[in-house]
Amino acid sequence: MVRERLTTAWDTYPIGTRAAAVPDSMAAVVIDGPGTASVLRTGRVATPSPINAELLIQVRCASVNPLDCKTRAGGGVSDHITSFPAVLGYDFSGVVVRSPYAAHPLAPGTEVFGMTATPRYDGSYAEYVVAPVGSVAPKPASLSHAEAAATPLAALTAWGLVVDTARAHRGQRILIHAAAGGVGHFAVQFARYFGAEVIATASAENHDWLRVLGADECVDYRTERFEDVVAPVDVVIDLVGNVHDDTGTRSLDVLRPGGLLINVPTNSWTGFEEAAAARGLRATGYKVSPDGDTLESIGRLMSSGSVRPYVDRVYRLDEATAAHEHVESGHSRGKVVLSVGEA
Repeated sequence: MVRERLTTAWDTYPIGTRAAAVPDSMAAVVIDGPGTASVLRTGRVATPSPINAELLIQVRCASVNPLDCKTRAGGGVSDHITSFPAVLGYDFSGVVVRSPYAAHPLAPGTEVFGMTATPRYDGSYAEYVVAPVGSVAPKPASLSHAEAAATPLAALTAWGLVVDTARAHRGQRILIHAAAGGVGHFAVQFARYFGAEVIATASAENHDWLRVLGADECVDYRTERFEDVVAPVDVVIDLVGNVHDDTGTRSLDVLRPGGLLINVPTNSWTGFEEAAAARGLRATGYKVSPDGDTLESIGRLMSSGSVRPYVDRVYRLDEATAAHEHVESGHSRGKVVLSVGEA
């Protein structure tokens, strides 16, 4: 694979080729401080410059994650924003404009997708974004830019939960809370792909769709208590925590002895490890890492049709306020995307 990419790079970007002209400033959605979705505004900021092993990417689409909304509101990673105006956004799909060197495998003109480490880097709600080469992968040709932008953070999180942490396999039962969301709908597909039996909690209108994705059993959290209707499971992937109806605490009731609880939302349940240990259960949190190699593996699953991203709605860049409001409503299915430079 690497040898093939190098050959392509040398063919399409021979030494001496001049980098495409890049404007000094770019359109971006920024915040001047924390607040409601109304604090998002469109403005112009300096175009970022790549250094060392970084890529400059012209963004076609970016996606909106719940973490973006939390950060905008003063939570999330807002404490690490060092200056304003700040550009939010992790995910992107676009085209490489500048590479670290002439024969780099991801040469200018290559369509890529990935995530950047906001706020250490300016975010992806902008016409251009800088990202380390290790956080980026070639975009599968089978995906639109909107679908590709919807993938990185959510799919990498789901992969880390299902594959790296739960080690999904045949004969295993996995309960996934908030299964119709961005991370959840990928987690259902990965767990099913690796042979686990999947139980999903979601509103009733999402049950048929989740069964198509691979859920064996669905529970309507609005009308049923999952601990009353779900047989013991090996793993709970909790994308809710105790911020709603003690979902985390109740999840301990459905785990088999020695079972594993993975609590995902930061600060959603203080002391969950101790609560699990007191019942003879295991528990861990999880933090996603931008990983281009894993993202490339996920891309191959998408190219084969084994896994697909679901895009709920696409908004223009200047409609970022409405996009945040939709995500915060809790009624989105899959992912919400911002169209930046895609026709």
